Order: sequence, then C-alpha cells, then structure tokens
Amino acid sequence: MSSPEPAVAPRPPSNIALVVNPSAGKGRSQELLPEIAGRIRDAGHELDIWLSRDFDEAHSLINKAANSGADVMVVMGGDGMLHLGVNEAVRAQQSAPAAPTLGLIPSGTGNDLCRGLDIGTDPLAAVEIILGGHENAVDLARVGEAYIGTIIASGFDAMVNRRANDMRWPKGSSRYPLALFAVLRTFEPLHYQLTIDGVRRDLDAMLVAVGNTRSYGGGIRICPDADPADGLLDVTIIHPVGRPTLLRLMPLLYTGGFVTDPCVELLRVRSITIDGPGLVGFGDGEMIGATPLAVEQIPAALRVCRPAV
Repeated sequence: MSSPEPAVAPRPPSNIALVVNPSAGKGRSQELLPEIAGRIRDAGHELDIWLSRDFDEAHSLINKAANSGADVMVVMGGDGMLHLGVNEAVRAQQSAPAAPTLGLIPSGTGNDLCRGLDIGTDPLAAVEIILGGHENAVDLARVGEAYIGTIIASGFDAMVNRRANDMRWPKGSSRYPLALFAVLRTFEPLHYQLTIDGVRRDLDAMLVAVGNTRSYGGGIRICPDADPADGLLDVTIIHPVGRPTLLRLMPLLYTGGFVTDPCVELLRVRSITIDGPGLVGFGDGEMIGATPLAVEQIPAALRVCRPAV
C-alpha cells in the first residue's frame, strides 16, 4: 500500500454549513444534532444547519451548501446522503479552488465511506476530526458523470444491493444478509466482458467489484486493501463457485480473509470497463445504471476532512 497523502496544515474552519438527514439511522441524526451543533459552536465556529426532508431536498441543499462560501460543508447521514455530498463537493471544488472542504459525519447503518477514509463510524469522533482542521486530497472513482467514494458492484453483490434497497423490513444493515440469502437461492454465474487498462478479457464470475475504498454493505471488506490515496482502483473478481463455497466464504467477507481462496482474483488498475448481458452497476449503494460502465480513477480528486497523519 502507498503512503497516505500528506495532510494539509491544520486550518480550523470559521464557518461550517451542516446538511443533515434527520431520519438517518432510524432517527439517530436527529437525536445527535443538538450535541453536535453545541460542540461546533462551543469551539468558536459559525454554524448554519440545513435539514432535508427527502432525497430531492437533500440534493438541493447539498448543492447550495457546496457553493455557499462556507469553509467546510459537513454532510451528516447515511451512505446515500454522503454520496450526494461527495459529488456536489468535488464539482464545486473543481469549479472554484476556494469551495468548501467536505466534512463527513456518519449516522446511517452502513457508514462504509467513513470507514474507508479512516474517519470511523462514531459521529461524535467525526465531529472532532472536522474541528481539528486537517484535510487530505483523496481519490475518487468516476463512472460517467457520477463520482464514487466506495465500491462499484456489478454482479451478485449488485443484485443483493437492489434486493436490500427494495426491502421495507427490516431496516438497517440487517437487510443485507437477508437479501444475500434470498438472491443466492437462484443465482447463477454471470458473463462479463471486461476491458482492463485497455486489455479485453471475457470471463464468467459471481461478481466483479471495483473499489476506491475497502467496504460496502455495512463493513463487507470486498476490496480489503483498497487505498483511497494510491491513484489506483482495486478490483476483486470472484470466479464461479458452488453455493456451499460461497456460503463458506460469506463470514470471511467481513474480515477480508476470503481473498486467500483460489476462486478470488485481485487486481490493481487505473481503469476498467464492465460489460455483459443484463448487468447493472451500483456505486456507494446507489444505482448508477446498466452496463457498459467505464470506471476510471481520479487521483486526489476531493479535499476532505480526515484524521491527521
């Protein structure tokens, strides 16, 4: 793994725009908001709080905050909310060097982006990271106009993601194991046409996952060595196996131990195009469209508050 990008010298923000999904994490955001706001204001910073009631309003508010002239735009919510924050922040930063740095407060059930950026899953600890004023430039994956901070899923994992998103019960990360077993009952290997750094490769696989960071689905370490500051994408291919093997590997997905199995292939690439009949892609847990998906790594794309190195 490469060394992390050196941190920019601490520059405690003077003005923070905080965009919150109050319903994230079964209302966890709403419960924590008074304490979080108090900590920010007690540290001497100006704070504007913008509450979103639905996805469209969240998108609009994050766009406005990213272009508001604040020193830091903080997004608080689950991975879907943070995905919006990443995309609006990187576009604003590309347009104006003085655009806000992005701060992230995890309060959902997955929190994979914050895991991958070493922010962790504790919302209050994330606030202290933001107040510390340390910034890093991190890589992002790009598919068309969409930027992805975590993983692009395109196979068995994408089907599980879609099934979990459609489930009304249960709420939270417990949907993923249930969705997984539901999909596994009828799943067959998929045919892929990959172009990896310009080289065509055809194969059958259970999944092809492309990672900027390590995990998805609430801690599934599908790209366990992914480093968001090395300028490369990590690709995990699980070649065709029977259901008993896949079931045996499932617990090891949370530790990364599955990569020692002969069915697993790991690659590091700069770009990859994924194609195949009937395949769709999910990025940061959100649908990004049908194949072909041309994925490229954008080094040092986004300024974000991270722990000091």
